[in-house]
Amino acid sequence: MSESRDKARVAFGAPYPGKIIPLYLAQLGREFLCQKDSFLCAAKGVEIDIAFTRRIGAGLFGGEGFILQRLSGEGKTFVHAGGAIIKKELGHKEHLRVDTGCLVAFAPTVDYDIQFIGGFKNALFGGEGIFLAQLTGPGLVYLQSLPLSRLADRIVAAAHFQQKGEQKGIAGIGGDILGGILGGDKNR
Repeated sequence: MSESRDKARVAFGAPYPGKIIPLYLAQLGREFLCQKDSFLCAAKGVEIDIAFTRRIGAGLFGGEGFILQRLSGEGKTFVHAGGAIIKKELGHKEHLRVDTGCLVAFAPTVDYDIQFIGGFKNALFGGEGIFLAQLTGPGLVYLQSLPLSRLADRIVAAAHFQQKGEQKGIAGIGGDILGGILGGDKNR
């Protein structure tokens, strides 16, 4: 872990495309929970600890396992999320069900569990998996639209598609024919 003692500006970068969420722990009840590896940096006085999920279902099927990061203290801290960020304040006993990978950070007052989505069609055609995170308020929750695992899956799928010889011509029309004519077919 690096530490800067100067009053100069410090820059830090996210590990993949997305957004950085500033959290002011003094204003958030001095504690916040985050998915593992979302922490970027913090001001002096912020403690970073491991927190375990409270329920066995969340630990086994939650995508992140039993381990979360607990950020505590009174300072400012920054966490990273992929894609767009949704900030949601859950009311008392208000429920929110989301894809397990889309959960970034939440207040310790939020109850976190994993719910099985039954049915053969959901498992086969759902595309998001067969488990959802169920969050019950009260408390603040941050969600992300593009978790790293989904981004990686899309990159691998695109790379695999390109390896199969897919070529695009003008505006994606004509593939090999227009691309070969206008670009000079080098195989002839």
